[in-house]
Order: sequence, then C-alpha cells, then structure tokens
Amino acid sequence: MALQLYSTLTRRKDAFQPIDPARVRLYVCGPTVYDQAHIGNARPLIVFDVLFRLLRHLYGAEHVTYARNITDVDDKINARAAARGISIRELTEETNAIFQEDATALGCLPPTIQPRATEHIAAMIEIIEKLLAGGHAYVADGHVLFSVPSMPNYGKLSRRSLDEMIAGARVDVAPYKKGDLDFVLWKPSSEAEPGWDSPWGRGRPGWHIECSAMSSAYLGEVFDIHGGGIDLVFPHHENEIAQSCCAFGHDVMANVWMHNGFLQVEGEKMSKSLGNFVTIRELLADWPGEVLRFNMLKTHYRQPIDWTLASLRESQRELDRWYPVAKQFADSEAMLAPEFIAALEDDLNTPDAITAMRRLYKDATEEVAFAGARFASCGRLLGFFEKELNAWEHWKPASFRVDEILVATKINARLEARKARDWPASDRIRDELAEMGIALKDNKDGTTSWEVKR
Repeated sequence: MALQLYSTLTRRKDAFQPIDPARVRLYVCGPTVYDQAHIGNARPLIVFDVLFRLLRHLYGAEHVTYARNITDVDDKINARAAARGISIRELTEETNAIFQEDATALGCLPPTIQPRATEHIAAMIEIIEKLLAGGHAYVADGHVLFSVPSMPNYGKLSRRSLDEMIAGARVDVAPYKKGDLDFVLWKPSSEAEPGWDSPWGRGRPGWHIECSAMSSAYLGEVFDIHGGGIDLVFPHHENEIAQSCCAFGHDVMANVWMHNGFLQVEGEKMSKSLGNFVTIRELLADWPGEVLRFNMLKTHYRQPIDWTLASLRESQRELDRWYPVAKQFADSEAMLAPEFIAALEDDLNTPDAITAMRRLYKDATEEVAFAGARFASCGRLLGFFEKELNAWEHWKPASFRVDEILVATKINARLEARKARDWPASDRIRDELAEMGIALKDNKDGTTSWEVKR
C-alpha cells in the first residue's frame, strides 16, 4: 500500500505524492515559549514525530526535512515575563529548554530545523510588503492588517460560515479595521515591548505571519505537509494560507493539511479551573516518557482521546511485558512486518500498528522465527525500547521513597509468619511489599535481601 493521508483541506484520504521525493517537506506549528507545555501539546509532538519517522523510513532520512518552529515573540510572552519580573529572553530560553527536554523524554526525534520567530523578522516584513503591493493588506493607525475580502476563497480550510468565522476568531473591535475578519500582520510596540524597525515604524509581527515566513524560508512557497492540532485550523492555519497564497501567488500553501484531535482528561476538558490541567513535565515525574507515548498512540491521531489514569497503568503494564522480549533482539535488524507498515501507511493508524505488534509479541514468546526481531524493529520505528532493560525495570517516579524501617518491619513479620507456617500471612506480606515496589530474594534460610523494582 502507498502512503495514504487524510487532509483537512480536501476532507478525504488520498495517496501521498510528494512534490519532490528527494526532498519531502513537513512543517508543524511548535510552542509559544511562555509556559510549560501541557499534555494536550504532547499529542502533536508525538503524532508528527511518528509521521517524521515513517517518512524517513519510506523516502530515506536524508530526503525528509521537518521544520517545527519556536514562537518567541508574542503578547503572552510579554505578559508572563513582566509578571515574573524577568527579561523576555530569559523567559523564552528557560521555557524552550524545558520544552526540548520534554520532547526528548517523549521519544521525539529532533526536527531537521527549529526556526525561531525572532530570527526571521526580515522575512516577515518582506511578505507583508508583498501583500501591501498586491492589495491584500493595508496600513491603519500604525498597524498593518490583512484584508480578508481580498481573498475570494478565504475559509476553504475550515469551511465555516462568515458568522462562524467571526465568532471563532474572537474578533478584536478596533476602529482602524476595515473588516471584522481582517487580522494583524504588524503592530506597533511601546518602548517596554520588543520591537523591530520596519517601514511602518517600530513594531512586532502578528502571530500568523510568523509561520508563513518560517515555513517558506526552509520548505519553499509550496510544500508537502503542514500539521498541527485541530484547534489551529481556524484562525491560525486559515490565516497562514491566506497570507502565503496571496503573497506568493499560489493556490495552496501546503498540499496536505493534517490535524490531530482534541484531548480531554478523565472525560472532561482540561482546564486549570477543574484542577485537571497537567503539564508534560509533571507527568514525566510519574511515568516514563515511553508510557506517555504509548498511551497517546493507542488512539488514532484524528480521534478525540480521553487521557485516564487507568489507561496509563495499562500502557505501563503492556510495555513492561514487551521490554524484555524486545531487548532480546536489540541488535537484530529485520524487515518491518507488512501488516505493521500497512497500518502506518493507512493515515498513521497507530492503533492497528500496535495490534500488529501484539501479534508479533505473542509469536515471539512462542519462538516463531523472525517474530522477535520484527517486533523489536517495529517498536523502534514507533520510538519505543530506547532504554536499557535494567533502567526500564528499575525506573521509579520522582516521588518514590523507600521507607526502610517499614520494609524491615514487614520482612521480620513475614519471617515470623513463615516460622509459624502461616503461609497466607506470609504471602499477604510479600504482596504488600510488592505493591510498595519491593522484591524479596528468598532461599532456604529465609529472606536474604530485597531490591526496589517497578
């Protein structure tokens, strides 16, 4: 099967045909670095990392370019830096460092390029000048705005009505705007705000123009795939298309637009007011990154996902079973199982790919030829089995503490139970210790030692 991808632009799944198979190009909207990324932000990180890995497998690693931007100029950044009493640069460097560490812990490969918005201001100004020259933008009260009516097919990505777009854009009421949907390309900066010289005075870019400038700088005016969360379809991606198409004179910006579905926590929308807002960093303190990754990939990327503690526990248990088998074949190279790669080629159907791995795991434990090597190879493509087996089996949450006095007390109680031949009590205490993560080592003389295990 050839790679099939669903595009939000066409609302259908089609065979993927890169513009140039020797240079397959993927752009994904990255973080605005003002705060730690939450678990919802982890979904596009993981989903498009799998796509990046698959494209590298199909076309060769040297033939795939993956750009994921860093937005380091934004009003939220300004407000957060002011609230913390630190410089904007200090805030963005700190937040970006945490983001990069989180992405690595989730098993994500580094993108080919991670452009920063502040390093591409000149390119943004150049695009804005093209839009002004073409009659697609206007200057008003120190701002430069995109004129939405100048693009007849505006809204082709989201397919919303005019009223829906106005509501969804959370339109700013401003006397200098000619149309309700017109959006800012450039705005003036005060002395306290970051700013750059431009033909329209000292100012800073709007949010949408940043991605148009960075994607075109590294991938060209038209490229293969643009990805992001479903929440970015409107207005962000719609406005990217408008800017890029009008500035460069093309009908499309990217041939395929891919969007992952929403994430909720324990059946509810994640929000700080509900107390279920959780960052990637917080989860990584309690779970190995591969567990979070596995848990995410059990649901198809376009479907909503309900992030639950029960599902995390099951993901942990399954990886615990898989790891020893995979590590037996850590140095083995094998062809990927046809059913596994077929699942991924079917619009990144990771649930079916995982089902294929479950069959391979069963075959491997029954010593079916090649199953173990294929199982390990498939897992590595999905970003699993990166730890040494000993490190995996002994990983513990940051909050884990061993109460050695309690452990010693229980071991002594178990020894007394064994002397009294009270086997039910002995087994019960052993189980209690196992729940605490303590594994006992027994011989004919009794318990000789213990160790911390998962």
